[in-house]
Order: sequence, then structure tokens, then C-alpha cells
Amino acid sequence: QVQLVESGGGLVQAGGSLRLSCAASGSIFSFRAMGWYRQAPGKQRELVARISIGGSGSTNYADSVRGRFTISRDVAKNTVYLQMNSLVPEDTAIYYCNGDRPNMLPDYWGQGTQVTVSS
Repeated sequence: QVQLVESGGGLVQAGGSLRLSCAASGSIFSFRAMGWYRQAPGKQRELVARISIGGSGSTNYADSVRGRFTISRDVAKNTVYLQMNSLVPEDTAIYYCNGDRPNMLPDYWGQGTQVTVSS
């Protein structure tokens, strides 16, 4: 089983930046794609950004973060990143790394990292 470990969360003022990392204990090529989700108190978990692992690494973003957040991958390090710029208080949430497995296998999830944006 591949474990996903997030890091990089913390407290930042509005307008600031953070970079989240998701390190996989095995090859990320075991995933079709990897993504970042977030869950704010009292809200459902939502997709923030997703990147395919094979090919050119196509990406997609939630409308609320497009243009501010960038997802990337380093296949040599088996790590996926989320660069978050121009943070706003509404970005406050626990951010989870996700590994989308093929053949209808259950996804893998990290334990989550807290991001808090103060106004």
C-alpha cells in the first residue's frame, strides 16, 4: 500500500502564499492521477486541483482557485505539490492529498494538513 504524507500547511495572512507537498511512499505511477481536496468546517470535501500522472500531466482546478493555485508533480521524487498564492480566508480548510487508482480500486488519502488564512 502506498502512503501519502502531506506537509507545508500552516497559518498565513491573507494575500500570502504556501506550498503544500504530498510525498508518496511508492511510485506515483501507480495512480492515474493525484489531487488536492479540502474540507472546511461544516462543509463537504471538495476538489481543489488534480493532475494526471502519465503523459503530459494535464491539470484541472476548481473555479475558486484557478489562477491562484498551481498543482505540479515531481515523478523522480514521487511528490505532488500545490503552490497556493493570493490566499484568502475562504481557503482555510484541511487539505488532503488524494491518489486516484485505476480499475475501480479505492483511492488512497493522506492524513491532511491544516491551512489557516487570517484576514
